[in-house]
Amino acid sequence: MRYAFGLAALAALGASAALAEIVQPTEVSFDDGAVAVSLSGQPGDPAAGAEIMNKGAGNCIACHQVSALEHLPFHGEVGPPLDGVADRWSEAEIRGIVANAKIMFEGTVMPSFYKTEGFIRLGDAYTGDAHEGEVEPLLSAQQIEDVVAYLMTLKEE
Repeated sequence: MRYAFGLAALAALGASAALAEIVQPTEVSFDDGAVAVSLSGQPGDPAAGAEIMNKGAGNCIACHQVSALEHLPFHGEVGPPLDGVADRWSEAEIRGIVANAKIMFEGTVMPSFYKTEGFIRLGDAYTGDAHEGEVEPLLSAQQIEDVVAYLMTLKEE
């Protein structure tokens, strides 16, 4: 019985330590726009990152062209093509750009995907009303890491 309790206590400690590693949006440390540490404390999944590139709050291809995702329609031309992005930027720089591109590129129209404060006029979806309650980031810490992991696969041929 004591052995089972000890294992359960260790598992709970391990789980709480993993949760403690998540960097909250208000606690992200930018160094010249780069973010050196994982926001989730976990490695990213490139396959999940590729999905985020096309769906939901990520939808990166709405603004960027990505040849590796050419099977998906409607790539945008607002942002630069992402082919070879891993050769142009370090992992820390890519993480910073995805989390909040406005830190590195003042005036960019790219959304801040991991930001919860400092907005001027935050609305409630498409209602015309002001937002109420807590603001959630567009992407979670793990989703940021997944996108970063996928972008790190995009190297020049």
